[in-house]
Amino acid sequence: MSESDAIEDKDFVVVERPTARVVLPSAEDHDDGSEYESVQEDVEENEEDPFEDFPDDVDELELVHARVNSLAPLRLQRFAGHLRRLCLRQNAVSFLDPEVFCQLQKLEELDLYDNKIKTVDGALDQLSSLTMLDLSFNLLRSIPDALAQLRSLQTVYFVQNRISKITGLEASVSLRSLELGGNRIRRIEGLDALVNLEELWLGKNKLPKLENLDKLKKLKILSLQSNRITRIENLDKLKSLEELYLSHNGVERIEGLEHNTKLKTLDLGTNFIPAIENISHLNSLEELWFNNNKIPDLNALELQLKHLTSLETIYLEGNPCQQSEGANYRRKIMLSLPQVKQIDATFAKLQ
Repeated sequence: MSESDAIEDKDFVVVERPTARVVLPSAEDHDDGSEYESVQEDVEENEEDPFEDFPDDVDELELVHARVNSLAPLRLQRFAGHLRRLCLRQNAVSFLDPEVFCQLQKLEELDLYDNKIKTVDGALDQLSSLTMLDLSFNLLRSIPDALAQLRSLQTVYFVQNRISKITGLEASVSLRSLELGGNRIRRIEGLDALVNLEELWLGKNKLPKLENLDKLKKLKILSLQSNRITRIENLDKLKSLEELYLSHNGVERIEGLEHNTKLKTLDLGTNFIPAIENISHLNSLEELWFNNNKIPDLNALELQLKHLTSLETIYLEGNPCQQSEGANYRRKIMLSLPQVKQIDATFAKLQ
């Protein structure tokens, strides 16, 4: 999922179907959300309606970097009969009026990325058609209780908030993707109801352990980068898993992947792993990231990986073996793994 925005130097663009987009000149974007609450304190309230000239039957509205801190002038309720997508990214919105949002019952996508929202206060309760919700880079301290009412919701982004615990997901059976990266979560829990979940993103939290994932049998992507995990465990039930991201943790050994035979991408970069082992059964593997670990030599490559015909990319840079092999480092990998097309950041070509 990419959260970058293309800012167009236009007042608005009307596309094929009835759609309105308003983009005003941007200020500097936030990088990591730190000191976030003070970024737009001096924004003056704008009483103008940027959608004034648009017909009531548009089904998309987009207002980006417009320094909006009040939704009242936008008169969103007049679009209620047709509006399916609302994007108010990178503004200063802090209050969502329930009386306005309760009328937007046809809304399917709501993008409030990078605002100043601390709570949704019942504003989302009536949005039964909502399939995508983005509240990333706001000031939330918990997952909104309103998710229990959003039975059509499939994709949720809560990146870079202040959430410390996973709660309120007991009724979110329809969820396919959940993004909680960049928060303050200390335990994986509260996910048992998410039986249809395919993607779980929990990078950059404070998680010490892999646990409570057994019910997520449809999970295909699990990302736990930049946490405090020291052991690969409790993944036995995730037999549909295709991508596992555990870089920038404290993992000390490759283990616990016996039942994850559908893995295509395994990222264990920047850990404390001393040996390549216990992955010879991963016949679907396409990308393998072992950079910046403690692997002393390349002796295990043939035994563990040569027969994996789908393997195309391997990263081993930053290990002791790169220095010890010297000029022979890349050539030795190519000879051991002739099927590989990319070694580290460079395409493989045997001279």
